[in-house]
Amino acid sequence: MFDKEKSEAENIKKYTIWYYIFLTFNLICAVLIMLFPINFVDIGNAKYTTGPSVDIIFRVTGLYMAIMFLLVVTHIKNIKKKGYIPIIALLILLSMTAIIQSIYPQILLSNAVFGLIVWIMYNTIENPDVKMISELNIAKENADKANRAKSDFLSSMSHEIRTPLNVIVGLSEDMESRNNCPENMKEDLRDVVSTSRTLLEIVGNIMDISKIESDKMEIIEIPYNFKEEIQTLARVISIRIGDKPIELKVNIAEDIPYELIGDKGHVKQIINNLLSNAIKYTDKGIIDFSVRCINKDNNCLLIISCKDTGRGIKAESISKLFTKFERLEAEKNTTTEGTGLGLAITKKLVELMGGKINVESKFGEGSIFMVQISQKVGSLNKPLTDTQIINTSQIIEASNRKNIDYTNKKLLIVDDHKLNIKVARRSLEPLSFGEIEECYNGEECLDLIKSGKQYDLILMDIMMPIMSGETAINELHKIDNFNTPIIALTADAVVGAEEKYKSKGFADYISKPFSKDQIKVKIDKIFRNLINQNNNIENKLEENKWKDVPTYTITDSNVAQKEK
Repeated sequence: MFDKEKSEAENIKKYTIWYYIFLTFNLICAVLIMLFPINFVDIGNAKYTTGPSVDIIFRVTGLYMAIMFLLVVTHIKNIKKKGYIPIIALLILLSMTAIIQSIYPQILLSNAVFGLIVWIMYNTIENPDVKMISELNIAKENADKANRAKSDFLSSMSHEIRTPLNVIVGLSEDMESRNNCPENMKEDLRDVVSTSRTLLEIVGNIMDISKIESDKMEIIEIPYNFKEEIQTLARVISIRIGDKPIELKVNIAEDIPYELIGDKGHVKQIINNLLSNAIKYTDKGIIDFSVRCINKDNNCLLIISCKDTGRGIKAESISKLFTKFERLEAEKNTTTEGTGLGLAITKKLVELMGGKINVESKFGEGSIFMVQISQKVGSLNKPLTDTQIINTSQIIEASNRKNIDYTNKKLLIVDDHKLNIKVARRSLEPLSFGEIEECYNGEECLDLIKSGKQYDLILMDIMMPIMSGETAINELHKIDNFNTPIIALTADAVVGAEEKYKSKGFADYISKPFSKDQIKVKIDKIFRNLINQNNNIENKLEENKWKDVPTYTITDSNVAQKEK
């Protein structure tokens, strides 16, 4: 090993010496060519150059050809087969050019010969730069194909996992809520649901980190009510506290604008990850979640903080906190579930939206995470329409109604998976729909509507045989007077799915697995909106009824005339 390194060092030294020798020789030749005279001969049509400078050029060229020939002979074993062609062509053509131009200097062959040699070399000698670019392009294409295959696989895997999880979570929650379920079984069922949701979170995180790494994570900006979304999210997440003696405090500043414009899904995901992480690593005490803002011009800087009294983080471990698959003190946290992707994804999402994330922690006492994200302001205050102003009391009364009567409502469930239909039926039981029907693909749904069947609501799966949910809704909207709201009930839970399906004409979107509360909130929202729309129409009709009625103005002269 030592001898080999020594030999390589000697070779480098030898080639370096020769390099400087040739450099010095070339510089001397260049100076002589510039200093020595050149004679220009112009006889008839013959124009050429002679003189000492030209002689030096020919002699130096001849010398280099001889050196090249010598190198070819001494290194003939190292030359590839294809490499012989330009070298032989170069030697023959340059030799012939030198001989001809020395006898007939008026015949200018050098430029044409050098051009021909360059062309031969370009098409025969392997250019390392061109070869490297070609290899890089091939590698990039292969990497893109691999990324697409990975994304397709992860998307398919997520869908396939979510479908059975929907059954597990749905039936477990339903059994747990029944009065005849034994207490010891209720505890087991809660564990099943909790573990299923952990698995769901892991699958979601793997998909997200895959998209981030392949630069496929998009920022989709839409208007949304920040306060409403985050309050709902906090209520849902608080369920994860379970039996832990933890108090969750939520404080959202009053001056946060009514409507913000930004990536609602990613903002919620960041907050979800922060709160989930706090609950996961806090055994008792307080989790204090607060959101403040700084409003300037048309921008709202959200300052989100999540403070807990959990285990805390050692100072030397904070630098590893946002690393993928990194779980701090994993040997001590064996009972804590997760992959270590949550905070890594959170940091990436915050940076994608041009924000910042900071953490302060004291080991054994707790941590505080702070996130700053800028959002555009859509509306500072909730806008009121003319009809709302005229009949506000009636609309408030309809909006605040706790329960909607569904006993006279008819609903259709469209899903190719009978167990999913079973779960949906169980989830809808508390609403007491008057009638629930089912079919197993989009074509059957279309046939039912065309046959004259009418429904107040349709729950529709997306991925179905024969006719998918997306194709079905397109065909349904072609039917005259069809205005039944359709909820997309699907295992497609990628970021931006809700916006995608709403843009295709679905009234709302629910991802599998879902809880009874989630589906109730969505259905209540749709029917409350319908009630509000009907109230608005009735109010406008009432207003229009008096538009064509003539009005009279009573004056003192009218009264006097009447008395007379």
